[in-house]
Amino acid sequence: MEQFVVSARKYRPQTFQDVVGQQAITNTLVNAIESNHLAQALLFTGPRGVGKTTCARILARKINQEGYDDPNEDFAFNVFELDAASNNSVDDIRNLIDQVRIPPQTGKYKVYIIDEVHMLSSAAFNAFLKTLEEPPRHAIFILATTEKHKIIPTILSRCQIFDFKRITIADATDHLATVANSQGVAYEEDALRIIAQKADGAMRDALSIFDRVVSYCGNNLTRQAVAENLNVLDFEYYIRITDLILKNDIPQLLLAFDDILSKGFDGHHFVAGLASHFRDLMVCKTPETISLLDIGDHGKALFEQQSQRTSMAFLLQGIEVANDSDLKYKTSQNQRLLVELCLMQLASITFEAEKKKLNPI
Repeated sequence: MEQFVVSARKYRPQTFQDVVGQQAITNTLVNAIESNHLAQALLFTGPRGVGKTTCARILARKINQEGYDDPNEDFAFNVFELDAASNNSVDDIRNLIDQVRIPPQTGKYKVYIIDEVHMLSSAAFNAFLKTLEEPPRHAIFILATTEKHKIIPTILSRCQIFDFKRITIADATDHLATVANSQGVAYEEDALRIIAQKADGAMRDALSIFDRVVSYCGNNLTRQAVAENLNVLDFEYYIRITDLILKNDIPQLLLAFDDILSKGFDGHHFVAGLASHFRDLMVCKTPETISLLDIGDHGKALFEQQSQRTSMAFLLQGIEVANDSDLKYKTSQNQRLLVELCLMQLASITFEAEKKKLNPI
C-alpha cells in the first residue's frame, strides 16, 4: 500500500510562480535575483501557512541554479535550516556562525534559513548581530517569523523585510479547485469556499482541511457535507433565521436556535455570524458593493432575494442589536437567554414598524 502524502506537502510550490497569493513578494524576489540586488539578510514575516518557509527554500535553490544545467538540482548541501523554537541558545548561534565562514563546495551561496526566529533568546540575538551585519560574500540569511514585534530593532534594521499577507478566500478557493481537479475530486464551489473561510488566510491549513473533508465525503465535496463535517454554520442557516425574523415568528425562532445549539454550535459564534449576515444583506442592496460579498453564485442569488425584502433601517438596527448581544455575551450569567432575547428583539423590529403603519396615530 502506497504511503499517503498530505496535500500540504504534495502540492508544496517548487517555483515562485506556484506560490499562492504572494505575487508582489515573489516578483520582487525574482527581480532582485535577476538584477543582482538581493540583500544578504532577509526577514520573511506574516501569519502561519502563507508561504514564508516555502519562498525561502525556492529562493535558496534559485540563487544557486545559475550556471547549472540540471533544473532538478536542489542544492541540499547549500541550504541549512535552523528551527529557532528548539535551537534558541547562544551555543546554537555560535555553531551556525562557525559554519558560515566555510564557503560552499558547489553553487555560489550558502543559505541559512532560521525559522521562528523570534524564539531566539536575547543573548543569541546579540551574538548574531555582527555576522548578520557583515556576512561573508557567500552567505545569505533568511529569517522567518510569525511575530515580528518580538524581534529586537537592531536585528530588524539589518534585514530587508518582506511582509507576507493572508491568503484571500478567492485565491485559496482557486488553488483548492486545482488540487481537487488533480486528484479527481468532484466539488461544489461553495464547498471549497467554506474550507477557505475556515482556514482563515492560511493555505497550509486549507489543504489540511481539504484532506480531512475528502476522507469524510469521498470524491464528491458538497457544500452541505463540508459544512456538516467542519461544524460550520452555513449561510442557509442565517437565511432561514432571517426569514423567521421578518415573519415575526418568535416560537419558530426559539426552536431554530435550540436546534442550532443541539448540533453543538456556540451561541456566541451564532450571534456574531448573524450580525455578519445582516452586513452581507446590506452589501447586496447596491450593485457597487456586491463584489464585497465573498460567496458563490448560488449564495449571491439567495442573498439578493432576501435583501430585497429587508429595509436599510431594519438591517442597521439588526446589526446594532446583534452586535450589542455579541459584546455582552461573555459577561452574561444566562447566555442562552441573552441570545433568545436578541432574536425576540430582532423579530419585534418589523412587527413594531407594521403596527405603526396600521395605527399611524
